[in-house]
Amino acid sequence: MLQNMDRLKVFYYVYSEGSVLAAAQTLHVSQSAISQSLQKLESEIQSALFTRTHKRLIPTTAGQYLFSVVRPLIAELDICLKNIEKSKDQPFGKLQIGAPVEFGKAYFPAILARFREKYPDVTFYLKLGDLGTLLPLVETGQIDFAFVDVFLTQKEFSSKLDMYHFTPVVEEEVILACSSKYYQNSVKKNHSFKHLIQRDFITYRNNARAVKNWFKHHFDKYHVKFHVVLTVDSQQAVISAISHHAGMGVIASHQVKKEIEEGLIIPIDTSKPQIINQISLVQLQDKIPTLTEKIFQQFLLDEIQSINL
Repeated sequence: MLQNMDRLKVFYYVYSEGSVLAAAQTLHVSQSAISQSLQKLESEIQSALFTRTHKRLIPTTAGQYLFSVVRPLIAELDICLKNIEKSKDQPFGKLQIGAPVEFGKAYFPAILARFREKYPDVTFYLKLGDLGTLLPLVETGQIDFAFVDVFLTQKEFSSKLDMYHFTPVVEEEVILACSSKYYQNSVKKNHSFKHLIQRDFITYRNNARAVKNWFKHHFDKYHVKFHVVLTVDSQQAVISAISHHAGMGVIASHQVKKEIEEGLIIPIDTSKPQIINQISLVQLQDKIPTLTEKIFQQFLLDEIQSINL
């Protein structure tokens, strides 16, 4: 390993300019400083980089090989520094963000496209997942920030949340619902715990956490057992199964707003208010957002809050 990477920069300019004098003028240092740096570099790698004549420097094979490696590095570094400087004045670069699976699928592609219409120099990486998936990525810097469902999983991570800053973004109503046909044939306006627990359920993933939390919230019942007729890995699949009269499932009401208004899907209500799931923006507590992050976050907040959930 080289002891001083600055010597590679000196070598690059000596090679590019063709002389020590020209390199010294470009770098605003003395000729002797350039010569000493070059000699130390040759000593470190134990190879001559130039054949010195009284008129000019002729690169050796080792010099040509080293320059072929250093040239793209210096060029990329120059571009990188210019882009970093550019990003201080306008949105620029790649943003890596996370979002809940269904919420992200439903809203983020269109929002990101609209943002790029306004700021075409910004590109995105979007990771979809739950709190357990996204928080470690925020913690390790693999994504810049994330939007997460807080209601269903916050208690599981309560001891680890101090390092993060949460900003509430939007609230969505979470309901237990079924098709009007299933409601008429099986629910029959009976919303009691004893009756509902005997119906058919469509669950999202194997742990059925959403259904369990619904009964916990509405009836203060824990560790309930219910009849699962279908387990899927997508909220859209839950909605589809509900629409085809397979049973009841827990979904966000805004996802089926039209169907509820048309009477095709029936929410199950109780004496308690419906569950409100809070979606929050989460980032590291001490993170200083870049200009690009600040502008995008505000843009995204405005877009999401304009959606009639």
